[in-house]
Amino acid sequence: MRKIFFFIAFFAMMGMAWSQDDFLAKQYFADGDFEKAVVFYEKLVEKNPRRTEYAQDLVSCYQQLERYIDAGDFLRNRLNERNPYPTLLVDLGYNYALQELGKEATIYYDKALNIIQKNPNYGYAIGLRFQNYSLLDLAIQAFKKAMQLNPGLDYNYQLARIYGEQGKIEDMYNAYLNLVSEGKTSKSNILRSIDDFISENAEDPNNISFKKVLLDRAQKNPNILWNELLSWLFVQQKQFGSAFRQEKAIYKRIDGNSTMRMEGLGEQALEEQDFDVAKDIFEFIIDNTNDEVTQLNAELHLIDIALNDSKVNLDNVQNTYETLIDKYGYRPQTLQLQVAYAKFLTFKKNDPKPAETLLKNSLDLPLNTRGTAYIKLALGDILVFDKKFNEALIYFSQIQQKLKNDVLGQDARYKVAQTSFYKGDFDWALTQLKVLRGSTSQLIANDAMQLSLLISDNSLEDSTQTALKKYARADFLAYQNKTTEAITALNDILENHKGEKIEDDALFKQAQLLETKKKYEEAQFNYQKIITFYNKGILADDAHFALAELYRKEFKDNIKAREHYEQIIYNYQDSYYFPQARKNFRILRGDAIN
Repeated sequence: MRKIFFFIAFFAMMGMAWSQDDFLAKQYFADGDFEKAVVFYEKLVEKNPRRTEYAQDLVSCYQQLERYIDAGDFLRNRLNERNPYPTLLVDLGYNYALQELGKEATIYYDKALNIIQKNPNYGYAIGLRFQNYSLLDLAIQAFKKAMQLNPGLDYNYQLARIYGEQGKIEDMYNAYLNLVSEGKTSKSNILRSIDDFISENAEDPNNISFKKVLLDRAQKNPNILWNELLSWLFVQQKQFGSAFRQEKAIYKRIDGNSTMRMEGLGEQALEEQDFDVAKDIFEFIIDNTNDEVTQLNAELHLIDIALNDSKVNLDNVQNTYETLIDKYGYRPQTLQLQVAYAKFLTFKKNDPKPAETLLKNSLDLPLNTRGTAYIKLALGDILVFDKKFNEALIYFSQIQQKLKNDVLGQDARYKVAQTSFYKGDFDWALTQLKVLRGSTSQLIANDAMQLSLLISDNSLEDSTQTALKKYARADFLAYQNKTTEAITALNDILENHKGEKIEDDALFKQAQLLETKKKYEEAQFNYQKIITFYNKGILADDAHFALAELYRKEFKDNIKAREHYEQIIYNYQDSYYFPQARKNFRILRGDAIN
């Protein structure tokens, strides 16, 4: 028994010693202390001769210390062992290359490639080792040679990555497309890889190259896949008319004629305010689907497009809604129609009473939990508009309790905070907002943080909360679509509370409202004022991003737009806008995005 305990204790101690050597070797290596790392790796290799990662790290240590002879001796000894792994040939060749002995390096690189001739299955390991040493042309040779000798092997993914590194964009596209056309990977995986190389600019060489490759393939081998990818490219370039043509070609060839792709395209065109194309798409959907819900959604989108025209006749729009209600009726399947009509009556026609009645009647329908929440959320919005804050809070709180961890529940909690803010109950608003700052929805979390800071900052400075109450009133006027009155109310703050913390909030809110009135120069003035006087404040990054977007979209001044995106990239790296600012900056600079 004593002997058993002795052996257990002995092996436990050996294991601990080995584990400590492994940890120290890796730590010293990571720290760049190769003199110390090499001592531990020599011990680890001696104790674990079959652990290839220890051998590789030991060779790397020798090379970092310029002990090339030691590295070469070690590798040659390994190659003289029985059944040596062929990547050692690449390692030895690279060791010669580090000594600027090119001929000797080539000899061993060729030996490695010749191994593939005998056994193509070694192609992956050898190609990858060449790639790790940035010997990209040799890596390509290895992968291609293996694939030629064994058609069952597919290294197009590795080739595509290498071509991308080399800037051989067309070769990269072809390698990726080979993968997806042969069913080796999904279209979504390929698009994620290609997306980094595509910009919004249709004249970008990468975009032109991708379009050329797709058109060449479509001519040689007609396949719906090429239409789908062309449609995707046109959407990236915001050429929704061209994408629509591709989608019509796809629609005609799909079994069952689903309009799902068309619906997505129409919504993207509408979001980008390409109203003419969006209108064509939704009209196509209405003419080509027998599904009532799909038809209704398309009809509602057409109303949204009409409402974007400042000269629209609201009575005509109301007649359209009533015609749709006569056609589709009040049913659980038409909730979106009931909500859209109620919001139109409230926010466009300033007539909330019939909207309240409509939605309260909708609650009598046989609805599931989410359907009920959907109606109550809209009803709460209308009650807030009508200053029935307490009744609205009851509906929002009911949703919040029923769907605590759902986005609808989080949205309801934010509306509780927002409504409390409008009615001047700032403490209760803060209580709700503190919970929402950890929301799973980044947008809700960001909005919650902004409103929370607005309340807390301006409560500390002014115990009477006079300016904050004025801001809440202006914000509520904006909520009611009383934009001109809201702008005037914010002017009161800017004139009578100069230098107070709330000034930058008032400037920013007013600028946003001025943009909706197409008063872009006045909005620009406000944003610039925030940057000049509040460049350390929480709205500085918002102001830079808003200015960049104004310069890019409205003033067509890409140089100034780029300057403001650059400010976010270098000075506000934790900003909500950072990813989009970086992408837009690189596009405007003309980078080959990769």
